[in-house]
Amino acid sequence: METVKKRLAEFSLEAHDLYLNRAVPYLEAPPDPLNFYRDWIAPNKPCIIRNAFSHWPALSRWTPEYLREKVGSKVISVAVTPNGYADAVNGDRFVMPEERRMSFSSVLDILQGKKQCSNLLDELPELTDDVETHVSWMSAAPRLLLFFLLLGKLPDAVNFWLGEANAVTSMHKDHYENLYCVISGEKNFILLPPTDRPFIPYGVYQPAVYRQRDDGEFEIVDQSGTEKVPWIPLDPLDPDLERYPGYGAARPLRCSVKAGEMLYLPALWFHHVTQSHAAIAVNFWYDMEYDIKYNYYQLLETLSEVTGKGGGS
Repeated sequence: METVKKRLAEFSLEAHDLYLNRAVPYLEAPPDPLNFYRDWIAPNKPCIIRNAFSHWPALSRWTPEYLREKVGSKVISVAVTPNGYADAVNGDRFVMPEERRMSFSSVLDILQGKKQCSNLLDELPELTDDVETHVSWMSAAPRLLLFFLLLGKLPDAVNFWLGEANAVTSMHKDHYENLYCVISGEKNFILLPPTDRPFIPYGVYQPAVYRQRDDGEFEIVDQSGTEKVPWIPLDPLDPDLERYPGYGAARPLRCSVKAGEMLYLPALWFHHVTQSHAAIAVNFWYDMEYDIKYNYYQLLETLSEVTGKGGGS
C-alpha cells in the first residue's frame, strides 16, 4: 500500500513537472478553435482569455438599475444560506441551500452573502440579448461549427451567477468543460488538477438542507431516505494540515478573473471560488468527453480512495 501511495505522489509531481503550468496563463485574444482544442482542451489545462466577449452589451449594461428595470419583477430560484456556503460540509453533514423563489428585485435588495444561480436561457431570457448563448469569439459560422464539432456538442447549460463577497463555492469538481465569463466584479479561483487527487481528502456525509425559521434563524434539516454524499471537507483558504497532512503536497493554482475576462476551467479540475461584492458572471457548461482521460481519472480516483481517501490522516 505504501508503494502505491508513493507512486501516486510521484504521478502528481510528474504531471506538474512535465506539462502543467505554474500559474494560469493569459491569452490576449481568443485562439483559433483548432488551436484552442489542441493547446487547452485536449491537454486539460486552464487559461484566462481576454477580449473574448468584449462586444457583449452586458459589460456596460448590467448595472443594478438596469437589471431591476429589465427583470426586477421576474421570480427566480435563489439559493439561501446563513453563511454564504452552498453545497458544503458543515460538521458531519453535507448541507445544501434552501431553494427559495423570489423576485429579482428582492435579490438585489437583500444581497447579504446569498448566492444565486439561474439557468439564463430558462429563467432570464430577457437578458439574452445582452450576451451570446455560445462562445462569442466563434462568431463566423464555419469556425463556430468547427468549435462545436471539436467539443462534440452545444452547451448543456448557460448559467447566470450573482453573489455577495461572502458567498463561497466549496472545493469540488465538475464533469463539464467550463467557460466562465465575468461581467462585473472579480472571481477568485483556487484550482487543482485531477492529478492532485491523491492529496485531496474526501468524506461521506448525510445530506441536509438549510431551513429558515419564523424567527429568522437557520436550522439544518436532514434529508431522510437519501444516499450519503461524498464531498471535500477541506477549506483551501485555511487547510487543516494536521487533520489532512496529505494536502500539504498539493500544488494549487490561484487566479483572479476580472470583468471582461473568460476562464477556461477544464473538466475534472478541483476548484474553490470566492468573489468581490456583487460580482456577476455567466458560464457555459459543455459535457466532457468520456474518453481515455476519464478512464485514467477513474483509476486514479479508485487508487486514491484505497490508499486513504486522498490527503486524509
